[in-house]
Amino acid sequence: MNTQPSPQRLAGQNALVTGANSGIGEGIARELAAQGANVAINYVVQPAVAQKICDEINKAGGGKAIAIQGDVSKEADVLAMFAQAVKQFGTLDIVCSNAGIQRDSKLVDMTLEQWNQVIGVNLTGAFMVAREAAREFTRRGMRDVSKALGKIIFTSSVHQEIPWAGHCNYATTKGGIMQLMESIAQELAPQKIRVNSICPGAIETAINRKAWSTPEAAASLEKLIPFGRIGVPADIAKVAAWLASDESDYIVGASIYVDGGMTLYPGFATGG
Repeated sequence: MNTQPSPQRLAGQNALVTGANSGIGEGIARELAAQGANVAINYVVQPAVAQKICDEINKAGGGKAIAIQGDVSKEADVLAMFAQAVKQFGTLDIVCSNAGIQRDSKLVDMTLEQWNQVIGVNLTGAFMVAREAAREFTRRGMRDVSKALGKIIFTSSVHQEIPWAGHCNYATTKGGIMQLMESIAQELAPQKIRVNSICPGAIETAINRKAWSTPEAAASLEKLIPFGRIGVPADIAKVAAWLASDESDYIVGASIYVDGGMTLYPGFATGG
């Protein structure tokens, strides 16, 4: 019996990925397209980078890609982003709320601007993206490309569970995403809208380059990871594609940790 999933398991579906011109978001967009979905790649700056990703996806076969500029912390941008995606694709079936930033500081030194910037993008942005996704799914009704009316996937973090000194604004947004995800999953499940989160651990992206870019830094970071390696965007992207597919049709309101065991608190492996 062949148990391998079809490489085009998302064929005929349309996706929007926020913060998709680098890192985890880029990885998700590329994987969704490889699985057959058309993908709108949201970015804020560096349009040439976003367009290059689109060009590479379009040359690779599978789903088609377009680039859409928009700051998810601004309601007008979110509304315009969804309107453009729907105009181009007709509708959306998959929305990945991935955009996120860090503005790190000790509590006593953190400015209100640093706090508000991170809350605005990571949490308020996630709320607005999810709201517009749900509105679009319910507007157009069921399609024969999926068992679900629509799928919303948040990129959260292990820091929705693990406290992070010096990063209280970031960790607060991820704890908030957990409750946002679970609350709207409960609310939207009767309409056959599936809402879930992926919670990455240490992943090699630009946002945390200092933590892995030298052998010394990487070795220090790997001490927090029982599996012994730092993750890459593809580790997250494969889970996102699975969550977007009918293979996960009974997964609702779940936080899936993709962290090499970081949430197992390896410091206690020898008794603490």
